[in-house]
Amino acid sequence: MVSSEYERRIGARFATFDQDGNGYIDREDFSMAAKALLAEFHTAARSDKGQALYAGAEAFWQGMAGIADRDGDQRITREEFVTGAVKRLRDNPGRFAEIARPFLHAALAVADTDGDGAAGVEDTVRVLRALGVPEEVARATAAALDTDADGQVREQDIVPAFARYFTVTE
Repeated sequence: MVSSEYERRIGARFATFDQDGNGYIDREDFSMAAKALLAEFHTAARSDKGQALYAGAEAFWQGMAGIADRDGDQRITREEFVTGAVKRLRDNPGRFAEIARPFLHAALAVADTDGDGAAGVEDTVRVLRALGVPEEVARATAAALDTDADGQVREQDIVPAFARYFTVTE
């Protein structure tokens, strides 16, 4: 059984996806997230990295819609997110990680300003800020993602942490 506290917390996560604040998640929210990241890192949409980010955003949207859009209207309401996505993903956080992976992989590539396969902690803060995360939370999150304290955030750190954020009940 899903507790009301858990539903409240996960419902708050809904706002992370609802980029335009219109009360539902749709394809445009994922496109807006990609556009914001590209603007933050001065990366052209038509570049390889830009195209990969938009493709990752579309894949993420398709995965979320497939799990949560119960009425097929191409929009995910808060209720659909809480009752659909959460119930399905709570039991299988790895599935959520795989749905998010193409977008997260591409976002990391955009934020990897020196081409070493990782984003610096400061660039990770920039990613989070571009996605609407408050500065203080973005800094704490980026620091926590740097699991070995080397100043770098890698895909193997981001993907499971992202899945835990949305699916762990504690």
